Amino acid sequence: MSQPTEQQDTIWLTTTAHEKLQAELANLQGPVRDEIVARISEARDEGDLKENGGYHAAREEQGKNEANIRTLQEVLEKAVSDPAEDDGVVTVGKVVTYKFEGDDDDEAETFLLGARENEDYVDVDVYSPQAPLGEALLGASKGDTVEFEAPTGKTLKVVVVDATPYGA
Repeated sequence: MSQPTEQQDTIWLTTTAHEKLQAELANLQGPVRDEIVARISEARDEGDLKENGGYHAAREEQGKNEANIRTLQEVLEKAVSDPAEDDGVVTVGKVVTYKFEGDDDDEAETFLLGARENEDYVDVDVYSPQAPLGEALLGASKGDTVEFEAPTGKTLKVVVVDATPYGA
Protein backbone atom coordinates (compact mmCIF):
# COMPACT_ATOMS: atom_id res chain seq x y z
CA MET A 1 0.00 0.00 0.00
CA SER A 2 1.39 3.40 -0.90
CA GLN A 3 1.96 6.25 1.54
CA PRO A 4 -0.83 8.83 1.67
CA THR A 5 -0.07 12.00 -0.24
CA GLU A 6 -1.20 15.53 0.49
CA GLN A 7 -3.73 15.11 -2.34
CA GLN A 8 -5.17 12.03 -0.62
CA ASP A 9 -5.35 13.71 2.81
CA THR A 10 -7.05 16.79 1.41
CA ILE A 11 -10.82 16.72 1.32
CA TRP A 12 -11.88 18.64 -1.77
CA LEU A 13 -15.42 20.03 -1.56
CA THR A 14 -17.45 22.07 -3.97
CA THR A 15 -18.33 25.50 -2.61
CA THR A 16 -21.94 24.37 -2.22
CA ALA A 17 -20.97 21.24 -0.27
CA HIS A 18 -18.63 23.27 1.96
CA GLU A 19 -21.38 25.82 2.74
CA LYS A 20 -23.96 23.09 3.44
CA LEU A 21 -21.61 21.25 5.80
CA GLN A 22 -20.78 24.48 7.64
CA ALA A 23 -24.52 25.19 8.03
CA GLU A 24 -25.13 21.63 9.25
CA LEU A 25 -22.31 22.00 11.80
CA ALA A 26 -23.72 25.30 13.05
CA ASN A 27 -27.16 23.69 13.43
CA LEU A 28 -25.75 20.70 15.35
CA GLN A 29 -23.69 22.95 17.63
CA GLY A 30 -26.56 25.39 18.22
CA PRO A 31 -30.25 24.50 18.02
CA VAL A 32 -29.86 20.71 18.04
CA ARG A 33 -27.43 20.71 20.98
CA ASP A 34 -29.63 23.18 22.91
CA GLU A 35 -32.76 21.08 22.35
CA ILE A 36 -31.04 17.92 23.58
CA VAL A 37 -29.68 19.67 26.67
CA ALA A 38 -33.19 20.97 27.44
CA ARG A 39 -34.63 17.43 27.16
CA ILE A 40 -31.93 16.04 29.46
CA SER A 41 -32.65 18.79 31.99
CA GLU A 42 -36.41 18.12 31.86
CA ALA A 43 -35.86 14.39 32.30
CA ARG A 44 -33.52 15.02 35.26
CA ASP A 45 -36.23 17.08 36.92
CA GLU A 46 -38.52 14.04 36.80
CA GLY A 47 -36.42 12.31 39.47
CA ASP A 48 -35.09 8.76 39.45
CA LEU A 49 -32.71 8.53 36.46
CA LYS A 50 -32.24 4.74 36.63
CA GLU A 51 -35.63 4.05 35.11
CA ASN A 52 -36.06 7.26 33.14
CA GLY A 53 -36.21 6.22 29.47
CA GLY A 54 -36.45 9.81 28.23
CA TYR A 55 -33.25 10.74 30.04
CA HIS A 56 -31.31 7.78 28.66
CA ALA A 57 -32.62 8.34 25.12
CA ALA A 58 -31.65 12.02 25.26
CA ARG A 59 -28.17 11.18 26.59
CA GLU A 60 -27.69 8.66 23.75
CA GLU A 61 -28.83 11.26 21.21
CA GLN A 62 -26.42 13.76 22.78
CA GLY A 63 -23.53 11.32 22.26
CA LYS A 64 -24.48 10.80 18.61
CA ASN A 65 -24.81 14.55 18.05
CA GLU A 66 -21.39 15.23 19.57
CA ALA A 67 -19.85 12.49 17.39
CA ASN A 68 -21.46 14.06 14.30
CA ILE A 69 -20.08 17.46 15.32
CA ARG A 70 -16.54 16.04 15.66
CA THR A 71 -16.80 14.31 12.28
CA LEU A 72 -17.96 17.48 10.52
CA GLN A 73 -15.23 19.52 12.24
CA GLU A 74 -12.59 17.05 11.03
CA VAL A 75 -13.93 17.14 7.47
CA LEU A 76 -14.06 20.95 7.41
CA GLU A 77 -10.54 21.25 8.89
CA LYS A 78 -9.13 19.21 5.98
CA ALA A 79 -11.43 20.73 3.36
CA VAL A 80 -10.39 22.92 0.47
CA SER A 81 -12.59 24.39 -2.23
CA ASP A 82 -9.88 26.00 -4.32
CA PRO A 83 -10.45 25.63 -8.04
CA ALA A 84 -8.16 23.10 -9.67
CA GLU A 85 -5.73 24.19 -12.37
CA ASP A 86 -6.89 23.46 -15.94
CA ASP A 87 -3.80 21.54 -16.99
CA GLY A 88 -5.17 18.10 -17.92
CA VAL A 89 -3.56 16.46 -14.86
CA VAL A 90 -5.75 14.39 -12.54
CA THR A 91 -5.95 16.10 -9.13
CA VAL A 92 -8.67 16.55 -6.52
CA GLY A 93 -11.35 18.91 -7.75
CA LYS A 94 -11.19 17.62 -11.32
CA VAL A 95 -13.88 15.96 -13.38
CA VAL A 96 -12.09 12.94 -14.80
CA THR A 97 -13.17 11.09 -17.93
CA TYR A 98 -11.64 7.67 -18.58
CA LYS A 99 -12.08 4.52 -20.65
CA PHE A 100 -10.98 0.98 -20.02
CA GLU A 101 -7.96 0.19 -22.21
CA GLY A 102 -8.59 -2.00 -25.22
CA ASP A 103 -12.37 -1.80 -25.01
CA ASP A 104 -13.29 0.30 -28.05
CA ASP A 105 -17.02 -0.35 -27.57
CA ASP A 106 -16.88 0.87 -23.98
CA GLU A 107 -18.20 4.37 -23.40
CA ALA A 108 -16.09 6.80 -21.46
CA GLU A 109 -17.03 7.22 -17.81
CA THR A 110 -16.83 10.44 -15.83
CA PHE A 111 -16.50 11.24 -12.14
CA LEU A 112 -15.49 14.04 -9.80
CA LEU A 113 -12.34 13.30 -7.80
CA GLY A 114 -13.17 14.68 -4.39
CA ALA A 115 -14.79 13.94 -1.06
CA ARG A 116 -17.89 11.77 -0.82
CA GLU A 117 -19.55 14.68 1.00
CA ASN A 118 -20.00 16.27 -2.46
CA GLU A 119 -22.35 13.54 -3.70
CA ASP A 120 -25.55 15.35 -2.75
CA TYR A 121 -24.48 18.58 -4.45
CA VAL A 122 -23.12 17.53 -7.85
CA ASP A 123 -24.66 15.83 -10.86
CA VAL A 124 -21.78 13.41 -11.45
CA ASP A 125 -20.46 10.40 -9.53
CA VAL A 126 -17.86 11.23 -6.88
CA TYR A 127 -14.78 9.08 -6.25
CA SER A 128 -12.44 9.58 -3.35
CA PRO A 129 -8.69 10.02 -3.91
CA GLN A 130 -8.35 7.06 -1.51
CA ALA A 131 -10.47 4.78 -3.75
CA PRO A 132 -8.42 2.36 -5.89
CA LEU A 133 -9.25 4.15 -9.16
CA GLY A 134 -8.86 7.64 -7.67
CA GLU A 135 -5.51 6.75 -6.10
CA ALA A 136 -4.22 5.23 -9.35
CA LEU A 137 -5.27 8.22 -11.44
CA LEU A 138 -3.83 10.92 -9.16
CA GLY A 139 -1.10 12.73 -11.08
CA ALA A 140 -1.89 11.05 -14.42
CA SER A 141 -2.33 13.28 -17.47
CA LYS A 142 -4.70 13.26 -20.40
CA GLY A 143 -3.75 10.30 -22.64
CA ASP A 144 -1.93 8.35 -19.87
CA THR A 145 -2.74 4.71 -19.20
CA VAL A 146 -2.72 3.58 -15.58
CA GLU A 147 -3.22 0.24 -13.86
CA PHE A 148 -5.07 -0.32 -10.63
CA GLU A 149 -6.30 -3.23 -8.60
CA ALA A 150 -10.08 -3.38 -8.43
CA PRO A 151 -11.73 -4.41 -5.15
CA THR A 152 -12.28 -7.81 -6.77
CA GLY A 153 -8.50 -8.26 -6.99
CA LYS A 154 -8.43 -7.98 -10.77
CA THR A 155 -5.87 -5.60 -12.32
CA LEU A 156 -7.50 -3.14 -14.71
CA LYS A 157 -6.03 -0.59 -17.11
CA VAL A 158 -7.71 2.71 -17.87
CA VAL A 159 -6.87 5.59 -20.19
CA VAL A 160 -7.36 9.18 -19.05
CA VAL A 161 -9.54 10.85 -21.69
CA ASP A 162 -9.75 14.20 -19.93
CA ALA A 163 -9.33 15.95 -16.58
CA THR A 164 -10.97 19.35 -16.20
CA PRO A 165 -11.65 21.51 -13.14
CA TYR A 166 -15.11 21.06 -11.62
CA GLY A 167 -17.40 23.80 -12.87
CA ALA A 168 -15.20 24.69 -15.85
